[in-house]
This record gives sequence, C-alpha cells and structure tokens, in this order.
Amino acid sequence: MSDLRLATINTAAISHNIEVLRALVAPVKVMAVVKADGYGHGAFASARAALAGGADWLGVADLNEAFALRAAGIDAPLLAWLHQPGAAFGDAVRADIDLGVSSLAQLTEVAATSDTAFVHLKVDTGLHRNGAFLDEWHQFFEAAVAHELAGRIRVRGLWSHLANAGAEHDLEQIEQFSAAIAMAESVGLRPELRHLAASEGAIKHPAARFDLVRVGISSYGLSPATDVDVAALGLVPAMTLSAPVISVKRVKAGSGVSYGYAYRCERDTTLALVPLGYGDGIPRQASNRGPVSINGAVGRVAGRVAMDQIVVDMADATVAIGDEAILFGDPAASVPSADDWAEAADTINYEIVTRIGPRVTRRYES
Repeated sequence: MSDLRLATINTAAISHNIEVLRALVAPVKVMAVVKADGYGHGAFASARAALAGGADWLGVADLNEAFALRAAGIDAPLLAWLHQPGAAFGDAVRADIDLGVSSLAQLTEVAATSDTAFVHLKVDTGLHRNGAFLDEWHQFFEAAVAHELAGRIRVRGLWSHLANAGAEHDLEQIEQFSAAIAMAESVGLRPELRHLAASEGAIKHPAARFDLVRVGISSYGLSPATDVDVAALGLVPAMTLSAPVISVKRVKAGSGVSYGYAYRCERDTTLALVPLGYGDGIPRQASNRGPVSINGAVGRVAGRVAMDQIVVDMADATVAIGDEAILFGDPAASVPSADDWAEAADTINYEIVTRIGPRVTRRYES
C-alpha cells in the first residue's frame, strides 16, 4: 500500500549535521535537542541519528518526552527542563534523566526525591521565560549547595537561553551568564556543564558556547535565523514532505478555486489536487502562496488550504495522476524549502516542520 502523505526523513543528514556542528564548536560538547517529536522528524530516529553523528547529550522539553526515549532504549545522557508542579521527578531520577531546575521551589521539590538528582540550574539572563531571576540567584545557589552537601542533588549544569534579539543583547546575556557562573562558584558550586547557546548562538557567537551547546533546528539542516546560511556551513535538510497528485483538471481563465473563490485563474491552467491540508499541518496562512514542485516544475497553492487537500496551479506543466508533489525538501535538489513555506505563511521554518501531523507517514532513509 502506498503512502497518501509522506515525510521522508534522511537520518544520515541528521548524523551529518551533528558532525558538522561538532566540528564548528569543538572542543565544546553538543546536545542534540529532540523535543516536539524531534521537531516533527521523529524523536527516537532523530536521537539515534544524532548520537551516531557524535552528539554527547540529548535534550527534550518535558519528562514524558524523556520517558519515551528511555522506553525506546535510548540510554544516552538526557536533559528535560519544562516541568509542572508535582512532576514525576523521582521516576526521572531513577531513569537517569537530568533535570533542568528553574526556581527555588522547584529545587526544593526535586531535592525531596529519595535518590540523588542530577540537576542543571537555570538562570534568567534576559529571555524572561523560566529560570531564576537575578535577585534570586544567590539564594538559589546557596540552597543548591546545601542540598548538594546533603547528597540530595548533584549540580551537573548551570544554564540559560539567549533571546536572539540581536548581537548587542546577545552579548549582554553572555555577560549576565558569566556573572551567574562567577556567583555560583563563589558559593561553592562547580558545575561541569555551563550552557547558554542554542543553534543560533552556537553558530554566531563563539563566546556563548561555554562547555556545551544545545542544537535543535540546525540538527535537522534548517537555519535558526535569516542571517545564518546553513548550506554554506554544510548542513543538509533532513525532511522531504510529499504526496501523490490525485486529480488533474484543465480549467479556463477566470475559474474560481477552493473555498470562497479566494483564487481565480488568470489564464487557462492545469490544477493538481494534492492530499495534504491543514489537518496535516500545512499552514492555512500559505493559501495562494505555498510553493509545490511536480516533475521539476514549481506551482503555487491556488485558493485556500483545506483540511485534507490543496489545489496547485501548475500553469502549462505536464502533470498526471500519481505524480509526486513535493511541498518542501532540500533546495539543493531544486525543490521548495521549509524556509520557502515559512515565508509563504509568515512564520518560521521551525513551525513548518514541527507542525506536520500524525496522518503523515514518516519514512526513514539513511
């Protein structure tokens, strides 16, 4: 049975990307971030590929993601950092999962587990999401020292996250993080891993690399910022999204297409129907704009993206039922990219790949 909707994941590309990033930041350690089902690529397969490429650590957002990796047989060093009150910290410790800890209250809760927890203390250096605020740092660090001396925790890491709000702000955050390191050391903490940079910071700011970098979107061959040329770095997009053409019609100029006739054909044209829609994660905001490649010719979504399908205006290109329609993949193969779709939907490439839904079959190739 053929797949109606297909995301082909090149796991060798993920391994290659990690190798490239490791070489770029050496001798700093690399954490491959596989949260949100590996940014839509599949967490388990992405984790395996990243480790094959030399990743030292894996990172996920929450404990459910971490437990799933452990259940699948992944035993590599693993950090989870986004926790609700009452999270299963004890189970996490027993599963050898490091915990990102963002507040004194959370630290107290983690320290109450029956086994010694390995923690990474998070400080807020300006992103203003989670992490201990500046005026809380000293108390936070002193409490961590007390818990560590009592054997309740071991502070493996100290970390934060850049806001990527421009070089000036990034440098301010690097200075803030350095101040946090100094304060932590002044009260007796000696974390082996100090980490601040994700993909953009790791690539653009050597001073932000410290002991470890957390690479997410770049692991999958996509750019973390408009001014980062990942192709020039040697990174390769890992996902290709495709589906077969299931209907072809030749229509007259002026014909309306899809709901509300938000699109009218400017000339006699060929319309190809492709079974991918917003139910599969195709952004409705890309109506009348999203690019699609069929047989090497690139058309555009004609009319509104529907739940299950899109119509593509292919002009005079030769198209037949069963032809492969590629929404995005590696632009080196002369097909649209996730960045092209991000531009069409006024969003970022992270969202384009991460939102691909469960109806889309993931097929892994190496």
